[in-house]
Amino acid sequence: MRRGFVFVFFALACASSAFGGTILFLGDSLTAGLGVEQEQAYPALIQEKIREKNLPFGVINAGISGDTTAGGLARLDWVLQKKIDVLVLALGANDGLRGLPVAQMKANLQAIIDRVKAKNPAVKIVIAGMRMPPNLGGAFSDAFREVYGDLARANEAALIPFLLEGVGGHDDLNQADHIHPTAAGHKVVAENVWRVLGPLLGNGGS
Repeated sequence: MRRGFVFVFFALACASSAFGGTILFLGDSLTAGLGVEQEQAYPALIQEKIREKNLPFGVINAGISGDTTAGGLARLDWVLQKKIDVLVLALGANDGLRGLPVAQMKANLQAIIDRVKAKNPAVKIVIAGMRMPPNLGGAFSDAFREVYGDLARANEAALIPFLLEGVGGHDDLNQADHIHPTAAGHKVVAENVWRVLGPLLGNGGS
């Protein structure tokens, strides 16, 4: 069993009944916080914002390094053991980097949304958009980017246009691999997420 699964199980088991709702971040290494401390990853920073605003929500970080949309779909039942009020869907980057078919990625993301809604009909969906570098081909990059907007419109979901806005391509905010944000980069990512997520929680995004 991968370490990420253990963490999710622990979070599910220990989520406090004091919270009025649960926010599930389903993602890959960007969500898991590869290369930084767990409390520095953007989902933990979102939990800090929630606590500061005295909002009744708890965060579960279900990020697994290397995960694809197919992987997220395969492990979905494990992370739906608790009622989910908000899903932040942040998968697809690894599909793109591996050159996997965009149509299949889109189908997997839609299947995740459908299954979460079937289990939690009143769930609010936030889709975190990603982009691919142009060296993968302009047609592929364009089709990849459009998936997220298409899904948001089809599912009446909130859209974060680009999760790494202000971070991607900025060497000072990324680790040596030029892919994963530093602790400072995660702070920027958290702001990108909060602008969209905050209003859904009754905060107004401020």
